[in-house]
Amino acid sequence: MRMAECGMQIYRMINSKRTVVAMLVILNLLIAYPVAGEPIGKRILLENGMLLLLSEKHEIPMVTISMAIKAGSTAVPANKPGLASITASLLTQGTAKRSASQISQEIDFIGGSLSTAGGEDFVSAHLRVLKKDLRSGLDLLSDVLLNPAFEQKEIDRKVSETLAEIQRQKQDPGIVASQAFAKAVFGDHPYGRMNDEVAAYYQKLTRQDIVDFYSSRYSPDNVIMAVVGDVTQKEIVDLLNDYFKTWQKKGQPLPALVQPPVIEKTVVQKIDKDVAQANIELGHIGISRENPDFYAVSVMNYILGGGGFSSRLMDNIRDNKGLAYDVHSAFSVQKEPGAFTVTIQTKNESANDVIAQTMEEIRRIQTDLVSEKELADAKAYLTGNFPLKMDTYAKIAGMLTSIETYNLGLDYPEKYPVLINGVSREDIRRVAKKYLRPDKMVIVVVANQEKANLKY
Repeated sequence: MRMAECGMQIYRMINSKRTVVAMLVILNLLIAYPVAGEPIGKRILLENGMLLLLSEKHEIPMVTISMAIKAGSTAVPANKPGLASITASLLTQGTAKRSASQISQEIDFIGGSLSTAGGEDFVSAHLRVLKKDLRSGLDLLSDVLLNPAFEQKEIDRKVSETLAEIQRQKQDPGIVASQAFAKAVFGDHPYGRMNDEVAAYYQKLTRQDIVDFYSSRYSPDNVIMAVVGDVTQKEIVDLLNDYFKTWQKKGQPLPALVQPPVIEKTVVQKIDKDVAQANIELGHIGISRENPDFYAVSVMNYILGGGGFSSRLMDNIRDNKGLAYDVHSAFSVQKEPGAFTVTIQTKNESANDVIAQTMEEIRRIQTDLVSEKELADAKAYLTGNFPLKMDTYAKIAGMLTSIETYNLGLDYPEKYPVLINGVSREDIRRVAKKYLRPDKMVIVVVANQEKANLKY
Protein backbone atom coordinates (compact mmCIF):
# COMPACT_ATOMS: atom_id res chain seq x y z
CA MET A 1 0.00 0.00 0.00
CA ARG A 2 1.29 3.46 -0.89
CA MET A 3 2.14 5.71 2.05
CA ALA A 4 -0.53 8.26 1.08
CA GLU A 5 -3.22 5.54 0.87
CA CYS A 6 -2.15 4.17 4.24
CA GLY A 7 -2.31 7.65 5.74
CA MET A 8 -5.81 8.26 4.42
CA GLN A 9 -7.02 4.87 5.67
CA ILE A 10 -5.79 5.64 9.19
CA TYR A 11 -7.37 9.10 8.94
CA ARG A 12 -10.79 7.61 8.13
CA MET A 13 -10.58 5.14 11.02
CA ILE A 14 -10.21 7.83 13.70
CA ASN A 15 -13.11 9.96 14.91
CA SER A 16 -11.61 12.21 17.58
CA LYS A 17 -10.52 15.58 16.15
CA ARG A 18 -7.50 15.87 18.43
CA THR A 19 -6.49 12.28 17.70
CA VAL A 20 -6.77 13.02 13.99
CA VAL A 21 -4.40 15.96 14.32
CA ALA A 22 -1.92 13.91 16.35
CA MET A 23 -1.93 11.10 13.81
CA LEU A 24 -1.53 13.52 10.91
CA VAL A 25 1.48 15.07 12.58
CA ILE A 26 3.04 11.59 12.85
CA LEU A 27 2.27 10.82 9.21
CA ASN A 28 3.64 14.21 8.30
CA LEU A 29 7.02 13.11 9.61
CA LEU A 30 6.99 10.14 7.24
CA ILE A 31 5.95 11.74 3.97
CA ALA A 32 6.84 15.41 4.08
CA TYR A 33 10.35 15.32 2.66
CA PRO A 34 10.47 16.51 -0.97
CA VAL A 35 11.01 13.95 -3.70
CA ALA A 36 14.55 14.01 -5.07
CA GLY A 37 14.83 16.00 -8.26
CA GLU A 38 11.60 17.93 -7.74
CA PRO A 39 11.70 21.64 -6.86
CA ILE A 40 10.83 22.31 -3.25
CA GLY A 41 8.10 24.74 -4.22
CA LYS A 42 6.73 27.45 -6.50
CA ARG A 43 7.23 31.21 -6.21
CA ILE A 44 4.10 33.29 -6.81
CA LEU A 45 3.59 37.05 -6.41
CA LEU A 46 0.05 37.87 -5.27
CA GLU A 47 -2.04 40.85 -6.33
CA ASN A 48 -1.35 42.80 -3.13
CA GLY A 49 2.42 42.31 -3.32
CA MET A 50 2.69 39.41 -0.88
CA LEU A 51 5.11 36.70 -1.98
CA LEU A 52 3.74 33.16 -1.84
CA LEU A 53 5.97 30.09 -1.78
CA LEU A 54 3.87 26.99 -2.35
CA SER A 55 4.71 23.33 -1.82
CA GLU A 56 1.76 21.09 -2.67
CA LYS A 57 1.51 17.96 -0.52
CA HIS A 58 -1.68 15.99 -1.07
CA GLU A 59 -0.87 12.86 0.93
CA ILE A 60 -2.69 13.99 4.08
CA PRO A 61 -5.40 16.64 4.59
CA MET A 62 -3.31 19.20 6.42
CA VAL A 63 -2.01 22.70 5.62
CA THR A 64 0.85 24.54 7.30
CA ILE A 65 1.54 28.24 6.77
CA SER A 66 4.71 30.04 7.84
CA MET A 67 5.19 33.79 7.36
CA ALA A 68 8.25 36.00 7.62
CA ILE A 69 7.38 39.68 7.99
CA LYS A 70 10.04 42.38 7.67
CA ALA A 71 9.13 43.91 11.01
CA GLY A 72 11.83 42.58 13.31
CA SER A 73 14.18 44.49 15.58
CA THR A 74 16.28 45.65 12.60
CA ALA A 75 13.24 47.70 11.50
CA VAL A 76 12.90 49.48 14.87
CA PRO A 77 14.31 52.94 15.66
CA ALA A 78 17.42 52.77 17.84
CA ASN A 79 15.67 54.53 20.72
CA LYS A 80 12.81 51.99 20.85
CA PRO A 81 14.40 48.58 21.54
CA GLY A 82 11.89 45.79 22.04
CA LEU A 83 9.14 47.51 20.06
CA ALA A 84 9.13 44.85 17.33
CA SER A 85 8.88 42.00 19.82
CA ILE A 86 5.99 43.38 21.84
CA THR A 87 4.10 44.37 18.70
CA ALA A 88 4.39 40.82 17.35
CA SER A 89 3.35 39.26 20.66
CA LEU A 90 0.20 41.41 20.81
CA LEU A 91 -1.13 40.37 17.40
CA THR A 92 -2.89 37.31 18.82
CA GLN A 93 -4.05 39.13 21.96
CA GLY A 94 -7.19 40.62 20.50
CA THR A 95 -8.52 42.13 17.27
CA ALA A 96 -11.29 44.52 16.35
CA LYS A 97 -13.81 41.67 16.49
CA ARG A 98 -12.19 38.97 18.66
CA SER A 99 -10.75 38.95 22.16
CA ALA A 100 -7.58 37.04 22.99
CA SER A 101 -9.65 34.26 24.56
CA GLN A 102 -11.90 34.03 21.50
CA ILE A 103 -8.89 33.67 19.22
CA SER A 104 -7.52 30.93 21.43
CA GLN A 105 -10.87 29.14 21.66
CA GLU A 106 -11.53 29.26 17.92
CA ILE A 107 -8.17 27.84 16.89
CA ASP A 108 -8.40 25.25 19.65
CA PHE A 109 -11.90 24.23 18.54
CA ILE A 110 -10.65 23.23 15.10
CA GLY A 111 -7.61 21.46 16.54
CA GLY A 112 -5.14 23.83 14.90
CA SER A 113 -2.37 26.13 16.04
CA LEU A 114 -1.77 29.85 15.51
CA SER A 115 1.17 31.88 16.80
CA THR A 116 3.23 35.00 16.19
CA ALA A 117 6.66 35.93 17.52
CA GLY A 118 9.22 38.68 17.16
CA GLY A 119 12.74 38.23 15.86
CA GLU A 120 15.78 40.25 14.89
CA ASP A 121 15.39 40.20 11.10
CA PHE A 122 11.73 39.17 10.88
CA VAL A 123 8.51 38.64 12.75
CA SER A 124 7.11 35.13 12.26
CA ALA A 125 3.53 33.93 12.06
CA HIS A 126 2.50 30.28 11.93
CA LEU A 127 -0.77 28.50 11.21
CA ARG A 128 -1.48 24.77 11.09
CA VAL A 129 -4.95 23.38 10.35
CA LEU A 130 -6.71 20.45 8.78
CA LYS A 131 -7.60 21.01 5.14
CA LYS A 132 -11.33 21.19 5.91
CA ASP A 133 -10.66 24.02 8.38
CA LEU A 134 -8.43 26.09 6.10
CA ARG A 135 -10.98 28.86 5.65
CA SER A 136 -11.46 29.14 9.41
CA GLY A 137 -7.71 29.23 9.92
CA LEU A 138 -7.18 31.90 7.27
CA ASP A 139 -10.00 33.96 8.76
CA LEU A 140 -8.16 33.93 12.09
CA LEU A 141 -4.72 34.51 10.57
CA SER A 142 -5.86 37.44 8.44
CA ASP A 143 -7.77 38.93 11.38
CA VAL A 144 -4.77 38.99 13.73
CA LEU A 145 -2.50 40.41 11.03
CA LEU A 146 -4.88 43.01 9.60
CA ASN A 147 -6.98 44.06 12.60
CA PRO A 148 -4.97 43.92 15.86
CA ALA A 149 -6.62 45.89 18.68
CA PHE A 150 -3.51 46.61 20.78
CA GLU A 151 -5.66 47.08 23.87
CA GLN A 152 -3.93 48.92 26.69
CA LYS A 153 -4.64 46.17 29.22
CA GLU A 154 -2.90 43.62 26.97
CA ILE A 155 0.04 45.99 26.46
CA ASP A 156 0.37 46.44 30.23
CA ARG A 157 0.24 42.69 30.76
CA LYS A 158 2.93 41.99 28.15
CA VAL A 159 5.16 44.73 29.55
CA SER A 160 4.79 43.33 33.06
CA GLU A 161 5.57 39.78 31.89
CA THR A 162 8.60 40.91 29.92
CA LEU A 163 10.06 42.99 32.75
CA ALA A 164 9.65 40.05 35.14
CA GLU A 165 11.40 37.75 32.67
CA ILE A 166 14.24 40.23 32.23
CA GLN A 167 14.75 40.29 35.99
CA ARG A 168 14.77 36.50 36.09
CA GLN A 169 17.34 36.29 33.31
CA LYS A 170 19.72 38.50 35.28
CA GLN A 171 20.22 35.52 37.58
CA ASP A 172 21.28 33.25 34.71
CA PRO A 173 25.05 33.59 34.18
CA GLY A 174 24.81 32.15 30.67
CA ILE A 175 22.31 34.81 29.59
CA VAL A 176 24.34 37.53 31.31
CA ALA A 177 27.42 36.44 29.36
CA SER A 178 25.48 36.23 26.08
CA GLN A 179 24.00 39.70 26.52
CA ALA A 180 27.34 41.30 27.37
CA PHE A 181 29.02 39.53 24.45
CA ALA A 182 26.38 40.70 21.95
CA LYS A 183 26.68 44.29 23.14
CA ALA A 184 30.47 44.26 22.91
CA VAL A 185 30.44 42.74 19.42
CA PHE A 186 27.52 44.64 17.87
CA GLY A 187 27.45 47.90 19.81
CA ASP A 188 24.42 49.98 18.79
CA HIS A 189 23.49 47.66 15.92
CA PRO A 190 20.08 46.01 16.61
CA TYR A 191 21.77 42.63 17.13
CA GLY A 192 23.46 44.13 20.18
CA ARG A 193 20.45 45.54 22.00
CA MET A 194 20.35 44.41 25.63
CA ASN A 195 17.56 43.47 28.00
CA ASP A 196 18.28 46.51 30.17
CA GLU A 197 17.75 48.78 27.18
CA VAL A 198 14.42 47.07 26.46
CA ALA A 199 13.37 47.39 30.10
CA ALA A 200 14.21 51.10 30.17
CA TYR A 201 12.20 51.73 27.01
CA TYR A 202 9.21 49.68 28.20
CA GLN A 203 8.87 52.03 31.17
CA LYS A 204 7.87 54.77 28.72
CA LEU A 205 6.32 52.69 25.92
CA THR A 206 3.01 54.04 24.63
CA ARG A 207 0.23 52.40 22.68
CA GLN A 208 0.82 54.94 19.92
CA ASP A 209 4.40 53.67 19.53
CA ILE A 210 3.00 50.21 18.79
CA VAL A 211 0.27 51.47 16.47
CA ASP A 212 2.73 53.61 14.51
CA PHE A 213 5.26 50.79 14.14
CA TYR A 214 2.56 48.34 13.07
CA SER A 215 1.20 50.82 10.52
CA SER A 216 4.62 51.42 9.01
CA ARG A 217 5.93 47.84 8.80
CA TYR A 218 3.00 45.41 8.54
CA SER A 219 2.07 45.31 4.88
CA PRO A 220 1.85 42.56 2.25
CA ASP A 221 4.91 43.77 0.34
CA ASN A 222 6.92 43.03 3.51
CA VAL A 223 5.68 39.43 3.73
CA ILE A 224 7.00 36.08 2.63
CA MET A 225 4.30 33.41 3.06
CA ALA A 226 5.14 29.73 2.71
CA VAL A 227 2.22 27.32 2.33
CA VAL A 228 2.80 23.59 2.53
CA GLY A 229 0.06 21.00 2.32
CA ASP A 230 -3.10 19.78 0.69
CA VAL A 231 -3.93 22.75 -1.55
CA THR A 232 -3.61 23.54 -5.25
CA GLN A 233 -2.09 26.75 -6.56
CA LYS A 234 -5.41 28.12 -7.78
CA GLU A 235 -7.15 27.24 -4.53
CA ILE A 236 -4.67 28.91 -2.21
CA VAL A 237 -4.14 31.96 -4.43
CA ASP A 238 -7.90 32.56 -4.58
CA LEU A 239 -8.20 32.17 -0.81
CA LEU A 240 -5.30 34.50 -0.04
CA ASN A 241 -6.52 37.12 -2.49
CA ASP A 242 -9.89 36.94 -0.73
CA TYR A 243 -8.78 37.02 2.90
CA PHE A 244 -5.99 39.55 2.43
CA LYS A 245 -7.58 41.74 -0.25
CA THR A 246 -7.84 44.78 2.04
CA TRP A 247 -4.17 44.65 3.04
CA GLN A 248 -2.44 47.54 1.27
CA LYS A 249 1.19 47.94 0.21
CA LYS A 250 3.29 50.46 2.14
CA GLY A 251 6.50 50.44 0.11
CA GLN A 252 8.61 51.68 3.02
CA PRO A 253 12.28 50.61 3.00
CA LEU A 254 14.02 49.33 6.10
CA PRO A 255 15.88 51.98 8.08
CA ALA A 256 19.65 52.28 7.73
CA LEU A 257 21.48 50.29 10.38
CA VAL A 258 24.31 51.41 12.64
CA GLN A 259 27.40 49.38 11.83
CA PRO A 260 28.97 47.21 14.54
CA PRO A 261 32.20 48.53 16.08
CA VAL A 262 35.53 47.48 14.61
CA ILE A 263 37.44 45.34 17.11
CA GLU A 264 41.14 46.13 16.67
CA LYS A 265 42.43 44.09 19.61
CA THR A 266 41.22 41.54 22.11
CA VAL A 267 38.65 43.02 24.47
CA VAL A 268 38.02 41.30 27.80
CA GLN A 269 34.96 41.91 29.96
CA LYS A 270 34.95 40.43 33.45
CA ILE A 271 31.61 40.14 35.25
CA ASP A 272 31.81 39.08 38.88
CA LYS A 273 29.18 36.63 40.11
CA ASP A 274 29.23 34.18 42.98
CA VAL A 275 28.84 31.10 40.79
CA ALA A 276 30.33 27.62 40.94
CA GLN A 277 31.39 27.62 37.31
CA ALA A 278 32.49 30.26 34.85
CA ASN A 279 30.39 31.04 31.78
CA ILE A 280 32.59 32.22 28.92
CA GLU A 281 31.64 33.62 25.53
CA LEU A 282 34.34 34.62 23.09
CA GLY A 283 34.30 35.53 19.44
CA HIS A 284 33.64 38.36 17.02
CA ILE A 285 31.61 39.31 13.94
CA GLY A 286 31.01 36.37 11.64
CA ILE A 287 29.44 36.21 8.18
CA SER A 288 25.99 36.68 6.68
CA ARG A 289 24.05 33.68 5.39
CA GLU A 290 24.38 34.99 1.84
CA ASN A 291 28.18 34.89 1.92
CA PRO A 292 29.32 32.33 -0.69
CA ASP A 293 31.86 30.99 1.82
CA PHE A 294 29.00 29.89 4.10
CA TYR A 295 29.38 26.22 3.13
CA ALA A 296 33.12 26.05 3.72
CA VAL A 297 32.63 27.92 7.00
CA SER A 298 29.94 25.40 8.02
CA VAL A 299 32.30 22.48 7.48
CA MET A 300 35.15 24.30 9.21
CA ASN A 301 33.00 25.16 12.22
CA TYR A 302 31.74 21.59 12.52
CA ILE A 303 35.31 20.37 12.85
CA LEU A 304 36.32 23.19 15.18
CA GLY A 305 33.47 23.22 17.67
CA GLY A 306 30.09 22.76 16.04
CA GLY A 307 30.15 18.99 15.82
CA GLY A 308 29.41 18.19 19.44
CA PHE A 309 31.55 15.32 20.70
CA SER A 310 33.11 15.03 17.24
CA SER A 311 34.61 18.52 17.38
CA ARG A 312 38.18 19.48 18.21
CA LEU A 313 37.21 21.82 21.03
CA MET A 314 35.13 19.14 22.75
CA ASP A 315 37.74 16.46 22.16
CA ASN A 316 40.63 18.56 23.47
CA ILE A 317 39.08 20.64 26.25
CA ARG A 318 36.46 18.29 27.66
CA ASP A 319 37.41 14.74 26.73
CA ASN A 320 41.22 14.87 26.89
CA LYS A 321 41.84 17.54 29.51
CA GLY A 322 38.58 17.49 31.46
CA LEU A 323 38.56 21.28 31.66
CA ALA A 324 34.99 22.07 30.63
CA TYR A 325 31.46 20.81 31.11
CA ASP A 326 30.46 22.15 27.72
CA VAL A 327 32.24 23.86 24.85
CA HIS A 328 30.96 24.55 21.37
CA SER A 329 31.28 27.08 18.56
CA ALA A 330 28.76 28.54 16.13
CA PHE A 331 28.31 31.05 13.34
CA SER A 332 24.86 32.60 13.73
CA VAL A 333 22.75 32.55 10.57
CA GLN A 334 21.21 35.98 9.97
CA LYS A 335 20.50 38.48 7.21
CA GLU A 336 23.26 40.78 8.44
CA PRO A 337 26.61 39.30 9.49
CA GLY A 338 25.97 37.59 12.80
CA ALA A 339 28.51 36.47 15.37
CA PHE A 340 31.10 33.76 15.58
CA THR A 341 30.86 32.54 19.15
CA VAL A 342 32.57 29.95 21.32
CA THR A 343 30.52 29.19 24.44
CA ILE A 344 32.16 27.47 27.38
CA GLN A 345 31.18 26.35 30.87
CA THR A 346 34.02 25.43 33.19
CA LYS A 347 35.22 25.66 36.77
CA ASN A 348 36.20 29.16 37.81
CA GLU A 349 39.75 28.00 38.34
CA SER A 350 39.95 26.53 34.81
CA ALA A 351 38.93 29.69 32.94
CA ASN A 352 42.47 30.70 31.94
CA ASP A 353 43.37 27.22 30.66
CA VAL A 354 40.13 26.86 28.73
CA ILE A 355 40.53 30.21 26.97
CA ALA A 356 44.15 29.36 26.10
CA GLN A 357 43.20 25.95 24.69
CA THR A 358 40.38 27.49 22.66
CA MET A 359 42.76 30.01 21.10
CA GLU A 360 45.22 27.23 20.36
CA GLU A 361 42.57 25.22 18.50
CA ILE A 362 41.49 28.28 16.51
CA ARG A 363 45.07 28.96 15.45
CA ARG A 364 45.66 25.30 14.61
CA ILE A 365 42.74 25.13 12.19
CA GLN A 366 44.08 28.31 10.55
CA THR A 367 47.53 26.85 9.94
CA ASP A 368 47.28 23.06 9.60
CA LEU A 369 45.14 21.23 7.08
CA VAL A 370 42.39 19.20 8.70
CA SER A 371 42.63 15.44 8.26
CA GLU A 372 40.84 13.61 5.46
CA LYS A 373 38.79 11.77 8.09
CA GLU A 374 37.71 14.98 9.83
CA LEU A 375 36.63 16.40 6.49
CA ALA A 376 34.77 13.25 5.47
CA ASP A 377 33.01 12.95 8.84
CA ALA A 378 31.92 16.60 8.76
CA LYS A 379 30.55 16.30 5.23
CA ALA A 380 28.76 13.05 6.07
CA TYR A 381 27.05 14.61 9.07
CA LEU A 382 26.05 17.88 7.41
CA THR A 383 24.67 16.22 4.28
CA GLY A 384 23.12 13.34 6.19
CA ASN A 385 21.41 15.65 8.67
CA PHE A 386 20.10 18.00 5.98
CA PRO A 387 16.98 15.94 5.09
CA LEU A 388 15.87 16.19 8.73
CA LYS A 389 15.48 19.94 8.16
CA MET A 390 12.62 19.14 5.78
CA ASP A 391 10.93 16.10 7.31
CA THR A 392 7.73 17.91 8.38
CA TYR A 393 5.45 20.40 6.70
CA ALA A 394 6.47 23.05 9.24
CA LYS A 395 10.15 22.52 8.47
CA ILE A 396 9.54 22.69 4.72
CA ALA A 397 7.66 25.96 5.23
CA GLY A 398 10.56 27.29 7.31
CA MET A 399 13.00 26.17 4.65
CA LEU A 400 11.02 28.00 1.98
CA THR A 401 11.04 31.28 3.90
CA SER A 402 14.80 30.89 4.48
CA ILE A 403 15.39 30.20 0.80
CA GLU A 404 13.64 33.43 -0.13
CA THR A 405 15.14 35.47 2.70
CA TYR A 406 18.72 34.53 1.84
CA ASN A 407 18.27 34.29 -1.96
CA LEU A 408 19.22 30.60 -2.06
CA GLY A 409 17.03 29.53 -4.97
CA LEU A 410 14.28 26.90 -5.03
CA ASP A 411 16.84 24.29 -6.12
CA TYR A 412 18.65 24.76 -2.79
CA PRO A 413 17.83 21.27 -1.43
CA GLU A 414 19.54 19.78 -4.47
CA LYS A 415 22.50 22.19 -4.36
CA TYR A 416 23.26 21.96 -0.65
CA PRO A 417 24.94 18.52 -0.56
CA VAL A 418 26.88 19.35 -3.73
CA LEU A 419 28.20 22.58 -2.20
CA ILE A 420 29.11 20.88 1.09
CA ASN A 421 30.80 17.96 -0.65
CA GLY A 422 32.75 20.42 -2.80
CA VAL A 423 34.59 21.87 0.22
CA SER A 424 38.27 20.95 0.33
CA ARG A 425 40.84 20.88 3.12
CA GLU A 426 42.42 23.95 1.57
CA ASP A 427 39.04 25.72 1.62
CA ILE A 428 38.75 25.10 5.34
CA ARG A 429 42.17 26.56 6.06
CA ARG A 430 41.41 29.52 3.79
CA VAL A 431 38.11 30.45 5.47
CA ALA A 432 39.58 29.85 8.93
CA LYS A 433 42.30 32.39 8.14
CA LYS A 434 39.78 34.80 6.66
CA TYR A 435 36.95 34.65 9.19
CA LEU A 436 38.58 33.69 12.50
CA ARG A 437 40.47 36.40 14.37
CA PRO A 438 42.04 35.00 17.55
CA ASP A 439 44.00 38.24 18.13
CA LYS A 440 40.88 40.44 17.88
CA MET A 441 38.41 38.65 20.11
CA VAL A 442 35.73 39.78 22.48
CA ILE A 443 36.03 37.64 25.62
CA VAL A 444 33.30 37.81 28.26
CA VAL A 445 33.77 35.87 31.48
CA VAL A 446 30.99 35.65 34.06
CA ALA A 447 32.61 34.03 37.07
CA ASN A 448 33.78 34.32 40.62
CA GLN A 449 36.57 36.61 39.50
CA GLU A 450 38.71 36.01 42.57
CA LYS A 451 38.78 32.27 41.90
CA ALA A 452 39.11 32.68 38.13
CA ASN A 453 42.08 35.04 38.51
CA LEU A 454 42.05 35.87 34.82
CA LYS A 455 45.36 36.76 33.22
CA TYR A 456 43.67 38.30 30.18
